[in-house]
Amino acid sequence: MLERIITALVLVAVVLSCMFATQSHYPMFILMVVAAGVAGYEWLKLMPRKSEQVFKPFAWGYGILTSLIAALALYYDDVTLLLWFASILTWLLSIFWVKTYPEYDGWYNSSLNVIGLILISAAVTAIYSVWQSSPWWLMYLFLLVWGADSGAYFVGRKFGRKKLAPNVSPNKSLEGLYGGAVTSMLIVITVALLYLDMSFAEHILFLILSVVTVFSSVLGDLFESMIKRRAGIKDSGRILPGHGGVLDRIDSLLAAAPIFAAGMYVLKLIGVDL
Repeated sequence: MLERIITALVLVAVVLSCMFATQSHYPMFILMVVAAGVAGYEWLKLMPRKSEQVFKPFAWGYGILTSLIAALALYYDDVTLLLWFASILTWLLSIFWVKTYPEYDGWYNSSLNVIGLILISAAVTAIYSVWQSSPWWLMYLFLLVWGADSGAYFVGRKFGRKKLAPNVSPNKSLEGLYGGAVTSMLIVITVALLYLDMSFAEHILFLILSVVTVFSSVLGDLFESMIKRRAGIKDSGRILPGHGGVLDRIDSLLAAAPIFAAGMYVLKLIGVDL
């Protein structure tokens, strides 16, 4: 437990320093590129493979490739938007995969190598984009995901009866899902009432975006759990003592970040400036 707490404190310190300690974009840029590379390395561990002997060189190469794609997308907005679009389409498709697992697992094939590049790069570029808009909006995104995860854990542990997706993640319950949603909605309402000066219609749009972001974070968690279960791996990595791998920490953000960032982009297009 002590190891887990120390790791969490170090992670929080690093992330918050990159978010708030300087106006330079380089610390956040480097953090995102490094996170993409490590997540890419871990992603390949979960993929179908024929030989263990050639795994590590391919994994390192895949991680470097993920970093390069993320870095490229961070510089070019058009690439970023394409990644977000492809990512959101993939998450919509993943709803069917999660619902039909394990009866259908045809998705577990070499195409996941491409999907991983898209999902990881889209997530880190989305996080960076939200941070560029305002570090406080990125904090809001983190709070939404944290609220959904924490609320689901505590409510599910106490009142959980009906399983949400027993074949994918047996410990998750519908009661936990509702608890996480309520927790996140308290965050949404607090931010909307205290900090946002918008019309009623704009508040409704903001609420819709927040709700979709919360439920997409749950989907991201379930999707990574499903892949790990199919691959027969408990944790995506061991780089974070007590927490597993980077993918284990950002699985919810893989889905939530691109959806939230794309939603902010669309709202700005129609005149709702967050």
